[in-house]
Amino acid sequence: MLNKKELASLVGINSHTATLWEKGETEPTLENVETCARILNFPKAFFYGPDIDEPDIEATSFRSQTSMTASMRDAACAAGAIGFLISDWVEKQFNMPEIKIPDLHLYDDPEAAARTLRQEWGLGEKPISNMIQLLESKGVRVFSLAENTAKVNAYALWKDGKPYVFLNTFKSAESSRFDAAHELAHLVLHQDGSVTGREAEDQANRFASAFLMPKGDILSALPRVYSLDQLITAKLRWRVSLAALNYRIHKLGITTDWKYRDFCIEIAKRKYNKSEPKGIEREKSIVWQKVLTALWSDKMTHKAIADDLSVRESEVSDLLFGVLSPVVFDKTIPNPMLSLVEKSDGESSQAQT
Repeated sequence: MLNKKELASLVGINSHTATLWEKGETEPTLENVETCARILNFPKAFFYGPDIDEPDIEATSFRSQTSMTASMRDAACAAGAIGFLISDWVEKQFNMPEIKIPDLHLYDDPEAAARTLRQEWGLGEKPISNMIQLLESKGVRVFSLAENTAKVNAYALWKDGKPYVFLNTFKSAESSRFDAAHELAHLVLHQDGSVTGREAEDQANRFASAFLMPKGDILSALPRVYSLDQLITAKLRWRVSLAALNYRIHKLGITTDWKYRDFCIEIAKRKYNKSEPKGIEREKSIVWQKVLTALWSDKMTHKAIADDLSVRESEVSDLLFGVLSPVVFDKTIPNPMLSLVEKSDGESSQAQT
């Protein structure tokens, strides 16, 4: 991503002029616009369109803000702005799942909040098979970030009464699931903005751990732990990372401080902190798959969507989990967790999975 100074140099102007453009105090020439469009590989019409909303940094939960540079944050926010455009565009044509994200900010204990949400959503103590699809079924607009760095994990925010989550697909599938649960915590626990910073991040981590690995199910399936290999097999039940499960069972008192440290050392020694053992398949969006399949049936492709929004085709693909081809959904396989996406005229876009 280019910063303002670098872009100004490539366009052939000074930084002060670029700042004036940004503030709307002066207008670029047609030649300037054409140069910017060429350099950034964006349609020229994008620069003449209405101003677009970017995520409010103050109201946005960035998981790794301390290690993230300003340019990384700005790139993630820019992707969020395109995500808003896509969401608004889609909602003009489709009825999306109803929003069912409660406000749990009065809960002092994140683990209690996780139990309450599981109960409200009828999940009980069972493992969650797909976090992305669960969030989508509750009305969360879930997008993917294609930032090629582990320093931008994920972020969440509310905008115009709608919950958004942006997940970085550069991380492992297990880490992405935890990120999704972590961002869900921000949506339910921190709607009022009274808890921020490190305290909010700690609460979100505790919520995510309890939400993905319920105490009752952990104690039932892992009453005693003897070896790391036992955990490697067990982690597949909850589809979490080995490190996350090791931490969770320690916090629940299943392993001692000594055993927890021993497992941490062994994880590092085997380099499982760099390459997850028995990795799971990456989760996919069903809502975007359904929407795009319906659009494809009307000869509407990624490029057509991008052209309509005056953005790059790659921006659409990167934000929609790289969905590239239509899928024929099997009508015989019900999915009670996912609301049916419908065309706004009431006509079903696809059979419910």
